[in-house]
Amino acid sequence: MADITADATQITDSKKRYSAGVLKYRQMGYWVPDYQPKETDTICLFRITPQEGVDPVEAGAAVAGESSTATWTVVWTDRLTACDNYRAKCYKVDPVPNNPGQYFAWVAYDIILFEEGSVANITASLIGNVFSFKPLKAARLEDIRLPVAMIKTFKGPPTGMIVERERLDKYGRPLLGATTKPKLGLSGRNYGRVIYEGLKGGLDFMKDDENINSQPFMHWRDRFLYVMDGVNKASAATGEVKGSYLNVTAATMEDIYERAEFAKELGSIIVMVDLIVGWSGIQSLSNWCRKNDMILHMHRAGHGTYTRQKSHGVSFRVIAKWLRLAGVDHLHAGTAVGKLEGDPPTVQGYYNVCREPFTKKDLARGIYFDQDWADLKKVMPVASGGIHAGQMHQLIDLFGEDVVLQFGGGTIGHPDGIQAGAVANRVALEAIIKARNEGKNIKEEGPEILQKVAKTCTPLKQALEVWKDVSFNYASTDTSDYVPTSSVS
Repeated sequence: MADITADATQITDSKKRYSAGVLKYRQMGYWVPDYQPKETDTICLFRITPQEGVDPVEAGAAVAGESSTATWTVVWTDRLTACDNYRAKCYKVDPVPNNPGQYFAWVAYDIILFEEGSVANITASLIGNVFSFKPLKAARLEDIRLPVAMIKTFKGPPTGMIVERERLDKYGRPLLGATTKPKLGLSGRNYGRVIYEGLKGGLDFMKDDENINSQPFMHWRDRFLYVMDGVNKASAATGEVKGSYLNVTAATMEDIYERAEFAKELGSIIVMVDLIVGWSGIQSLSNWCRKNDMILHMHRAGHGTYTRQKSHGVSFRVIAKWLRLAGVDHLHAGTAVGKLEGDPPTVQGYYNVCREPFTKKDLARGIYFDQDWADLKKVMPVASGGIHAGQMHQLIDLFGEDVVLQFGGGTIGHPDGIQAGAVANRVALEAIIKARNEGKNIKEEGPEILQKVAKTCTPLKQALEVWKDVSFNYASTDTSDYVPTSSVS
């Protein structure tokens, strides 16, 4: 293993420092082991895997250099700037526990390196180029600490968790949703029928999925019309505020705005967009939603291509932080017990990033820094993907009540149809919340509670029978690496 205490002396003599040629990154000032980060610094924790023979300190310095001001050779134009201020500073490199050849590198960035209120600029700086750097086999942005001064330049969620509940007039329990299935192929009329059945049965929301936009089998305008017809009829029948996430994702921002405006014209309370539209598109739509009193649902479509592998990419906890800045009201953040990646502690860490006013360092949940959100509005996490009514007690035990629980196949796959599936989920939810409020141990007693209620609710009884053996017990690829101590929860 390379010696991380190897000589890393910075060259301070100006003649030697700016002589033409190639210097090590640590010699150019990107390795500062005695640096004390300022309150206004952005701090990043990178997981790096240096190539054979590359010193980890030099690799950490290279990450700092290539994500700020450096290039592969000395450039005298540094001297036309206050270069010490603009250089990122790697100040600590440690081996990653139980992962030979990997290192954690802490890098600090002065606030003047970033444009205010722009997630696009933050990402262009921190992940724009360095992840292709040849001396690294792999690199991952594991976590980030954003200074309050930077957070105050962002508007954050357009609605926020508190105002959303006020608009919906729904308190003290998770919100219930379902994704229309099949994702693709339904006509507008049949699609609207699915929406009505789910909402009529007791759900708060129905939703489009990530890849339903405007295909030959159903133009977006037809879908919006039939969906809102179903929403309005279900609201009238139940006396509850209902909604359906109308996916406005499109080829251009002009198309996105056109679809959002039509959703507003039809009376929708919520629109949806996919992560793949990019940071500028997300922030633009967030601004539109704020001006038009619309809830913005974010589907994290595509995130797994760069968040899932723990050696290379960007952790989802970082994506969640950037999305809270960019301004979304809902964010798919994992289920822990469903079909998608994420072990329970790690997923709880994502939820903490979304919901807490101050996220505390929590290594067991993958949170490496304290984060003060400066009263930025809270994001409502969404649990969606391979969950069913029989897991209701687990979901509420893990995530509490400030969450949207979405049962797609777990609603629409019910043997007695969509409305029965919705009834099963609503009855299961209210039974577990009632038991929790009575002080019962829902984690341990949950199955028994559900079975008892199912005796008087045929749809729930059928749901518990159909999906009783369904589980997705696979090992997670992304878990937290740390050395437990008495102070680590």
